[in-house]
Amino acid sequence: MVKPVPSTQAAPADATVTITIEGDKRVITANGLPDHATGRFPNRDNPHRITAQRYQFTVPLSPVPAPQPVPLVRQPFGIALNGVVFDPGTAETWQNDRDSGWHYEALGSAFSLGLDTNHGHVQPSGAYHYHGIPVALLERLSGGRPGLTLLGWAADGYPIYGRWGYRDARDAATEIVVLRSSYRLKSGLRPTSNGQPGCTYDGVFIEDFEFVAGSGDLDACGGRFGVSPEFPKGTYHYVLTDDFPFVPRLFYGTPDPSFARRGGPGPNNARRPPPRGNAP
Repeated sequence: MVKPVPSTQAAPADATVTITIEGDKRVITANGLPDHATGRFPNRDNPHRITAQRYQFTVPLSPVPAPQPVPLVRQPFGIALNGVVFDPGTAETWQNDRDSGWHYEALGSAFSLGLDTNHGHVQPSGAYHYHGIPVALLERLSGGRPGLTLLGWAADGYPIYGRWGYRDARDAATEIVVLRSSYRLKSGLRPTSNGQPGCTYDGVFIEDFEFVAGSGDLDACGGRFGVSPEFPKGTYHYVLTDDFPFVPRLFYGTPDPSFARRGGPGPNNARRPPPRGNAP
């Protein structure tokens, strides 16, 4: 496991975010600066400096399911209540070939992207963003106690919670538990034909994982239907997890076009991945 960069740098003094209701939309405007301590940026494995952004996202107040799950493709998954985006994807691919079908996982062990202890780092644009649970934000919003904690809003309008849920999703009187995803490492070896990476499935690539229905608490989109303090009658909601996918990679609804990224995030300029997926 790659050791994270300690979050010892004070939060920027001018972090701003506003969330308003306009008609049937929730409008989030932010400069993307974190409101908690971060790692030092630039650092050895991430050469970029955190800079203010100009975000304005809209999401539906009453989201509806899509006919089928919508893949997350080179765009933010959503935005946290502090105005920092959840952006779990990476631009790094096997042999730098975007058509290889093998995408490096940011929280894998192939190489370091300079992530800090909040699972955040910086894109070439200067955008600080999360690849996993924003630890300091969750700690503050939860008061340091286990409980359903609203962290933000996904691009399709559904809420995002952090790691905990009720044992019975529809009963707020049941025990609070850490929820597990239903993705697991594939067994066996990756293929080697046509220049594919080979070696054991070990979590280096996103494609090393597969969804196994019923093996965890969440569906393929990383969520479930249930009650919460904000939605006592119940709603579909996403849950960030300590295991893959960390931040969901599929949308249950249709993402709002305001989250579309023009041109992709670009490479993180981290140390070059090893020549093979892992040791044979």
